[in-house]
Order: sequence, then C-alpha cells, then structure tokens
Amino acid sequence: MGFDMERFVAMGGLGGGHGRHLGIGYRAHGDDWAELALPYDPRLIGDPASGVLASGPIVAMMDMATSVAVWLKRGKFEPHVTLDLRVDYLRPAIPERTVVGRGECYRITRSIAFVRGIAHDGDPDDPVAHVAGTFIGMAA
Repeated sequence: MGFDMERFVAMGGLGGGHGRHLGIGYRAHGDDWAELALPYDPRLIGDPASGVLASGPIVAMMDMATSVAVWLKRGKFEPHVTLDLRVDYLRPAIPERTVVGRGECYRITRSIAFVRGIAHDGDPDDPVAHVAGTFIGMAA
C-alpha cells in the first residue's frame, strides 16, 4: 500500500498549523506530484496599495506541495526536511485569484529527494514562480 493522499488530507494533514492559517487546500495528485491551492485572502496581502499577495505564503505552499510529492513518489510517509528550496519569483499573483501550486518529485536517492514545481494563478503557461529543491530524509 502506498502513501494515501486522500486519507492524509481527510485526517488534516494539510489543514494543521501553518497550512490552516494560510488556507492552503488540496486539489489533485498523481504518483509523483501534488497540486495545492492558496485562495486569495486579504490577510495575506503584501502590498496594500495593489492588493498583491505576499510571496511568503506562495513559497510556503510550494514547500508543502513538493514535500507531499516526495511522500507520493516514495509511496509512504517518512519524515524529511527541506534541505534547499530555490524560488524564482517571476511576477506578482493577480489580486483576487487563487494561486495553484504543483510540486513534483522527479528523483529519489537513498537519502535525498529532488523536486521542482510551479505556482500559477490560472494559467500554468504564465507562472507566478518556479521552484527547485531537495529534501533530506530524517533516517539518512
């Protein structure tokens, strides 16, 4: 039996702590990817004059999406930590739009998982951000 994403979500795996405060929710997943959503929330505005979301919540969502992608690719939950997460913030998200984050785990070694992903606000071909990073297993 692999990592059960639906059970993880149903048990509050995305809804606790930081994720709950930010309003991050589940959208979809596959064998090595997860898609999460960050609904527009005025409390998360970084620039009151423009209404643009702060970049921090988007980075947090992408960290979560890529982390979950590692568990999906491994087929089980194993504690790990973000070793490195590079974020190329390409443009501000359009105010009032939900930001969608898709993280993919494309390679796993004995102790390191390699991830990448994009965040967009409606058009994956016009991303808000690209991410690339690594996670290290706690048992390594």
